[in-house]
Amino acid sequence: MDLDLAQVRAFVCAAEELHFGRAAGTLALTQQALSKRIARLESLLGTALFHRDGTGVRLTEAGQRFLRPARQTLAAADTAVEAALGTDRPLRVDVWGHLYAPMRTLAEVADRAGKLVIGHGRDLPSVTAALRHGDIDAAFGRVHPPLHPGLAHRLVRLEPVDAVLSADSPLAAEPALRPEQLRGSVLWAPGSLERLDFLHRFADRFGIRDTATSVNLGLARFLAEVAEDPRRFSLLPADVPLPDVPGVRAVPLVGPTPLYAWSLLWRTGTGHPGLQRLTDACAARAHRLRWLEYDPARDWLPEPPAADRHRRSYSAAG
Repeated sequence: MDLDLAQVRAFVCAAEELHFGRAAGTLALTQQALSKRIARLESLLGTALFHRDGTGVRLTEAGQRFLRPARQTLAAADTAVEAALGTDRPLRVDVWGHLYAPMRTLAEVADRAGKLVIGHGRDLPSVTAALRHGDIDAAFGRVHPPLHPGLAHRLVRLEPVDAVLSADSPLAAEPALRPEQLRGSVLWAPGSLERLDFLHRFADRFGIRDTATSVNLGLARFLAEVAEDPRRFSLLPADVPLPDVPGVRAVPLVGPTPLYAWSLLWRTGTGHPGLQRLTDACAARAHRLRWLEYDPARDWLPEPPAADRHRRSYSAAG
């Protein structure tokens, strides 16, 4: 029995979405074309893969059994394509979380990672879509659950976060601040908190009730807005180089120190050899600079690793 990969891909996408319209949009097909591909696959297999009724779309028992090997089949096909393209093609890497300057970390490993082509993704959903469509090979930024099936990630760096405040804030002269000391201030965010998972989790965890949003027009403009009001603050990784903006201060956070988690993200089955070189380069840098050190008694992560009462280092996740 020869499987048509286009039909298998249509099935897997529909099984992940459980909605033919969304699956068709993801694959740039009409819903009718998607339905025809799945119907032909069901005809070839001699069994129904989906229940279709007034309650929506769901997998049959045969569909549930077929889903995992179908994903493996597509991954193997993608690996074969990558092998045929050879090793000369650069690894296509996209990033998100631009206000937090993800390029800083990639720049530290780029010379050991082989040829890279860097993109400019907007956010995690858009980069996830590019990975699923095969437009890019890997991505770098903060990953938070739930991840789309078929994607994998590896933790690369845990970066301490500072509070940035107006120099007129009564807290700006402190050598360090506890997150709870910010409860009377206004968290200034470069967009909707619903889309900024780290800031959203921080506000919930430490009781920051007053929030306000701006538009991300770059770090210099964002910091100038923070400086305008002594009640405002935001969060930035400690190693982000601050532009020369008058009237703003960066103060370390302690007790606990929030950590911003950077990860590599890729599609399962990606066969480009540059992906292994990139992950190896990140792991070597993390080991040398202790990028993955985490102490649950001292540090805070929105999604902490397995509970541990002692200082540990974490090299991978996912």
